[in-house]
Amino acid sequence: MTERIGLIGAGIMGQAIGTRLLDCGHHLTVFDIDDARVAQLVEKGARAAGSPSQATSLSNFVILSLNHADIVNKAVFGADGIADSTDATKLLIDMSSIDPAATAEMASRLKSLTGMAWVDCPLSGGMPGALAGKLTIMAGGAEADFERARCVMKDLSANYTLMGGSGAGQTTKLVNQLFCALAFQTVAEAVKLAEAGGVDPQRIPAALAGGRADGRIMQEFMAKFAARDFTPTGSLGNMLKDLDSIQAFALKTKPPLPLTSAVAEIHRILIAMGLGSKDSAEAMRLLDGQ
Repeated sequence: MTERIGLIGAGIMGQAIGTRLLDCGHHLTVFDIDDARVAQLVEKGARAAGSPSQATSLSNFVILSLNHADIVNKAVFGADGIADSTDATKLLIDMSSIDPAATAEMASRLKSLTGMAWVDCPLSGGMPGALAGKLTIMAGGAEADFERARCVMKDLSANYTLMGGSGAGQTTKLVNQLFCALAFQTVAEAVKLAEAGGVDPQRIPAALAGGRADGRIMQEFMAKFAARDFTPTGSLGNMLKDLDSIQAFALKTKPPLPLTSAVAEIHRILIAMGLGSKDSAEAMRLLDGQ
């Protein structure tokens, strides 16, 4: 079944999400402040909108793919925002990764003002996962709204899970990013340990496959780190953004996160070295003394 979907945000992830939705036959209306990004999806069959409000008026579902809570707030409640042209018949699906508390507050405000429900649906799997329809999506919101969004999420995800009320999806994404950040640092240090002992680190993933240390990040990235392959797959700056979000959340909720704090400081050092826009494999430069 095809749906009328608005997409607010056509960056790297927005492009992949939009492309997949078009490939699945959905009617897509796109808004981004960068006209060139919109044009890329228009060439694939999307319709351009002049504002989030216009995209919403032409859609039943509105997906957000934005970088920060303040940008989400502006897209929803700002001038010509989503709140200007919506009602209870429409559903907002926020695929951004933002603060859980901000998500819950905005969702409650939107519902009160307009009747429009909000499901937070941050994702894991990146651009390749979106294009293949194999994202892992961790959702927060009312169960009825979660099920209502399934007709869209089924074309984007292989794993779509309701984690709790509004903001629970964003909290789960923080947990995901904690695992990823610590795992990348573990891979970097494991490469150095193997090299120090005269073992080829590129052979480690096969040797440890199926054991307790096995995992996707080791299997996918250890050879890359060992080869000092700095081809971009995700930036250190974005990872620090997520680590900062984890620490900000922890300041409010008080869990002790000593390893997270250490890895966050390592990322600050790497960014001070001018590597903020570079790949996570650049962590090898610090361990290599470069």
